[in-house]
Amino acid sequence: MGVKVVARNRKARHDYELEDRYEAGLVLKGSEIKSIRAGRVSLSDGYVRPHNDELWLLNVHIAPHETSGRYGHEPKRPRKLLLHRREIDRLISGVEVKGYTIIPTQMYLKRGLAKVEIALARGKRKYDKRKSIAERTAERDIQRALKERRRRR
Repeated sequence: MGVKVVARNRKARHDYELEDRYEAGLVLKGSEIKSIRAGRVSLSDGYVRPHNDELWLLNVHIAPHETSGRYGHEPKRPRKLLLHRREIDRLISGVEVKGYTIIPTQMYLKRGLAKVEIALARGKRKYDKRKSIAERTAERDIQRALKERRRRR
């Protein structure tokens, strides 16, 4: 049984330079895992904050499951991340460096368990964003030209 990607944070690559990546488990309620399996997750506004030597996933929207009723969950509640102590210490020390933050890049199911990939990231400035857009456009034009050239042969 492989990995099924449930949600991606597409804004992350545009807004941040991603440095180190980590796989973290999540402490979830039953209705949350049902919603994750249904793919009803949004990572776009999410971030990770350290609190009492633990890492917490904040502002990630997991839609309430329709059959959970009053036993459901709050969609944007804080969720504890499960990592090794060494990884937590490394991430917390990285956040203390000016300009770094921890963001979720994707959520997936691995062997039936929900996992979130988080990355230590530095925010891009406006000119960095323009530069990466220009590089992406140039690469796309090169690929298009090569494809056109192959088709003419």
